[in-house]
Amino acid sequence: MITWQVLADGPLLDPDERLGLELAGRGPAPLTELFADLGNTQVAVPVLACAVLVAWFRRARRAALYAVLTMAAVPALVVPLKLWTDRQGPLTEATGYYPSGHTTTAMVAYGAAALLLAPYLKRSWVTLVAAVLLTAATSVGLVLRGYHWPLDVVAGWCLSGVLLLTLRAGAGSGQRPK
Repeated sequence: MITWQVLADGPLLDPDERLGLELAGRGPAPLTELFADLGNTQVAVPVLACAVLVAWFRRARRAALYAVLTMAAVPALVVPLKLWTDRQGPLTEATGYYPSGHTTTAMVAYGAAALLLAPYLKRSWVTLVAAVLLTAATSVGLVLRGYHWPLDVVAGWCLSGVLLLTLRAGAGSGQRPK
């Protein structure tokens, strides 16, 4: 639905762009920049790599492998979508901003790490909360810095949700490995 709005210049684009321009530049720049940077591959992927190593050495190798494949699917899906939609960014003439790759990277990396680590923690909900907070911070930072329109970020959530559901289904039910 969101992709269709972007491709067809649908009615959601005007409110999206008005909101994005209204929010761009708000908040303390160092903090919003830090939040946006949480979606960089240099930050998010090492977090996932550590969780993959924990799962691997705890003999949850199938889950670890699926997590790696899920992360590899992010650029394989995001890059063609960016080329296809060719959406201009909020504060630039450049295009290729839809969907947000930083949001997708953050949600998949932190979400997959949470799924991998949850079986080893007494309070497994903590990993989910951490993943949600890190993804939310990334999303807010990207919009407040003017790097993405709000719909770019929402599209990243949708794509990531599908990828994480696929990961969970393929890697198992999340039960504690033997």
